[in-house]
Amino acid sequence: MADSQPAHLKKRAMLFIVLIGTVSLFADMTYEGARSITGPFLAILGASSLAVGVVAGFGELAGYLIRLGSGTFADRTRRYWSITIVGYVINLFAVPLLALAGSWPAAAALMIAERIGKGLRNPPRDVMLSAAGNQVGQGWGFGFHEAMDQTGATVGPLLVALVLFLHGGYRHSFALLFIPAVLAIATVVTGRIVYPQPTMFEERRPAAATSGENAAEQTGESLAASERRFPRIYWIYVVGVALIAAGFADFPLIAYHFQRSEALAPQMIPVLYAIAMAVDALAALLFGALFDRIGVATMIIAAAMSLFFAPLVFSGGLLTAIFGMVLWGVGMGAHESIMRAVVAKMIPLERRGRAYGLFNAIYGAAWFLGSALLGYLYGVSIPGLIVFSVLIQAASIPFLVRVARGLAKA
Repeated sequence: MADSQPAHLKKRAMLFIVLIGTVSLFADMTYEGARSITGPFLAILGASSLAVGVVAGFGELAGYLIRLGSGTFADRTRRYWSITIVGYVINLFAVPLLALAGSWPAAAALMIAERIGKGLRNPPRDVMLSAAGNQVGQGWGFGFHEAMDQTGATVGPLLVALVLFLHGGYRHSFALLFIPAVLAIATVVTGRIVYPQPTMFEERRPAAATSGENAAEQTGESLAASERRFPRIYWIYVVGVALIAAGFADFPLIAYHFQRSEALAPQMIPVLYAIAMAVDALAALLFGALFDRIGVATMIIAAAMSLFFAPLVFSGGLLTAIFGMVLWGVGMGAHESIMRAVVAKMIPLERRGRAYGLFNAIYGAAWFLGSALLGYLYGVSIPGLIVFSVLIQAASIPFLVRVARGLAKA
């Protein structure tokens, strides 16, 4: 009987991951389908390359900064589901409203709202996923979720490409994406009903005990302060990941380049994005399983592979663009799966929401600054953009090596 209980928990945890993965599948069909054409859509509405870079970067910044508040609030209230559902509603219903946008500032506002909604729901959702990952392996849990997530991210752009192929417009595409948005909301509400307390999958780690006179002298205030602090290795990891984010071009700028350079037919742009998302899904599964075996070394491998996407995407024709987007997809697969798994290895459950929020806020700030600079460099010097992207991502590797060694000793 003792053995059957862990097996039962593991099965329920895996079913929970599948359910949340299904939500993400429909959600990514919605907003990744939209993101495959928002760059060209902004260009048609009159936005400049700098505006596209700033809008994409600021959307990421706003979405990541709100995660700090969202994660902290989730830790304090334990209202993981409520925050998650509200975030999904904002995240998803901003997309079909793009069909009504009459100017690029209006479209930009909706794009930023979509990112804010995503930022709001991610930390509490990731806490729930990490609790389930405690039963099946953090790398596998996040990797499997990301694979389902990116399956939707592959199908969405292909739906958009089909609409464009059939001579529909960008607005028709945004309107069609209302359907998977509704399916995602229905599924996440079902999850709330079936799994009201998903954190049950992980027992909370007790705070480290303090002995002798030090324990007697430690006040409640200083204990609370110590519990708010994160280990030094966490901050080293945050710096390394921030460097990766700063050099990683967002797809709206890449799509803008394809549109302006006429390297691809308009209907091929979402197809190329779908290819990257398919690679993302496969990379997440592979790296997730590998992470449970070799740890942070997996991040180093992914970073070394993906840092060469910029020379291929921004300086070649169709074939080099495809290969560049494959490497870009490898990087995204790592960003969305094992990056989160590393945090779960460092931080106990009761502080993980804030840890995810802070991690994502810094990551988003770096992404915004990098995206704005990449947008500026695109208008000034594409070779300069390429050099900046490669070098700043390469600078992350020593930090990741330090983290890998630190966790191996722990």
